[in-house]
Amino acid sequence: MKSVCGIDLGTQSCKLVVYDYAGKKTLARSQEPVAMISESDGTREQRAEWYAAALGACFDRIDRSLRATIAAVGVSGHQHSFVPLDEEGKPLYNVKLWCDTSTAPECALLTEAAGGEEALIAETGLPMRPGYTAPKVLWLKNHRPDLFSRLRHILLPHDYINFLLTGAYRAEYGDASGTALFDIRKRVWSKKACDLIDPSVITCLPRLVSTGEPAGTVSEEAAARYGIPQGAVVAAGGGDNMMGAIGTGAVRDGFLTMSLGTSGTLFGFSNTPVVDPAGNLAAFCSSSGGWLPLLCTMNCTVASEEFRRLFNLDVKAFDAEAGRAPVGSQGVVVLPFFNGERTPNLPNGRASVNGITAGNFSRENLARAALESAVFGMRIGMEGFSALGYRAKEIRLIGGGAKSPLWRLIAANVMNLPVSVPAGDEAAAMGGAIQALWTLEKREKGEKTENIETLVDEHIALESGAGVTPDPDLASRYDEAYKTYLRYLGALKPLYI
Repeated sequence: MKSVCGIDLGTQSCKLVVYDYAGKKTLARSQEPVAMISESDGTREQRAEWYAAALGACFDRIDRSLRATIAAVGVSGHQHSFVPLDEEGKPLYNVKLWCDTSTAPECALLTEAAGGEEALIAETGLPMRPGYTAPKVLWLKNHRPDLFSRLRHILLPHDYINFLLTGAYRAEYGDASGTALFDIRKRVWSKKACDLIDPSVITCLPRLVSTGEPAGTVSEEAAARYGIPQGAVVAAGGGDNMMGAIGTGAVRDGFLTMSLGTSGTLFGFSNTPVVDPAGNLAAFCSSSGGWLPLLCTMNCTVASEEFRRLFNLDVKAFDAEAGRAPVGSQGVVVLPFFNGERTPNLPNGRASVNGITAGNFSRENLARAALESAVFGMRIGMEGFSALGYRAKEIRLIGGGAKSPLWRLIAANVMNLPVSVPAGDEAAAMGGAIQALWTLEKREKGEKTENIETLVDEHIALESGAGVTPDPDLASRYDEAYKTYLRYLGALKPLYI
């Protein structure tokens, strides 16, 4: 028997799945938490050494005989986070994460140096935002010039896992497109964007490999450490959103994936570049060929978790409380910017509860408003998709929020689209496993390899009974509640710019 392995390095944990592609079943799963360094100035960091330790712990939990069957590996990783390495491949500094907002001053400097946001979007497809990689590199130059002078390799988290497995410095189009150092239309590193930071930056970026091509093979050292076969294929991999798209079946035009996790994301496959002049939608490439326009909010399940903690309720009890409130929470509106915000671009944003009266101030309304706020943020992205000509047909819902029947109902009616839920809860890891299978088959079968759409159809199942079709009456009521949300957002936004 042969298997493929999918690895998902998330912000909170590293997950691993071993998948029997002939029998179409998952053979094993493992998970290891990853800590975070948080500071009041918006700093959110991790250590690259923690990634290596988490990866080792995940493999150690898989039976050695099963690890020996792995023929290919595909890696997913959280996007944008900056892994700075020296000449020997040793970490120079902490990994600045996608949710780090301390680089807002660097964004302003880079935008001014480029000649404004329009010039940036024309060059790379993206404005400069604190979440992206470029301002993190400038932050290192500005705050730790001693370390920047020793910088030789700029990697993203999934690139770093690939490096641990293969010893090679490689990148692929999907994850690279989220750095703000990449021309998404031409699919090449942008020297002009790199030079805004320093002329040396482009020399530190890894060689790009095409989607479906391997990043390398498992090295002797990695085989000894992780117990997987030396020479096993390591696929190009990709960012967690790109791998999540594969793992949910969003590899055709019109299919959107909505992830309700710590961050909220909404993304869909497109055969052509989708560049938002306003910069609300990220103009990313996919990791299956094509492009993957994406909205990301930094506060999705954050609001519900904070309110749940305040009320001392578990998830099931919190959902039950929210379910007792009507659509729109009787006018109570939560702006959920506990961590600042990326879309809209409010790195200094703060959370607030609005519209409270003596008649609607109840625990159930507060609970439901927290849930609704996450999906209202997603609708901002949906309207951006529509304005750019993208015609959505269906949403594939993933993340912690996908487990909640109430959240699925809210999502279907706020977005006014059918919602389905992929079976299993490791979409990004499964996307990595399927990309690994695709890469393996390309090596073994050449031109006879099935396209990735066919592989997705064969290996991604939907959860029975979890689908929701929008109700016209509820969708209409949510149209009005969304307008109320936008009014409060418009009124308070100037406080945080």
